[in-house]
Amino acid sequence: MKRIEAIIRPIKLDEVKIALGEIGVTGMSVIDVRGCGRQRGHRESFRGADYVIDLPIKVKIEIVARDEDVPEIVATIEKHARTGQTGDGKIFVLPMEDAIRIRTEERGDDVL
Repeated sequence: MKRIEAIIRPIKLDEVKIALGEIGVTGMSVIDVRGCGRQRGHRESFRGADYVIDLPIKVKIEIVARDEDVPEIVATIEKHARTGQTGDGKIFVLPMEDAIRIRTEERGDDVL
């Protein structure tokens, strides 16, 4: 099992969520986050006043998936979250040691 964490633009969440549903992803967690990478934020202008947004708002999607499903999930997120501009986000794939369904005490891939 692997845990996939994707940090994307909030405006791309619905598109990514629909695309993941079409390939059979049934469970995910979505968290509002703030942060920056190499871009170090950006400048915006509102009513003539310039200001710096150094920790832009992003969305973090967490999915636990079977090893064989990971490449398709990652490719789907990449395709549907991309705008081609700086700040599109990142995807991290981490090993997942175990998963347990609390109600039935099932473990491993059966939980997914």
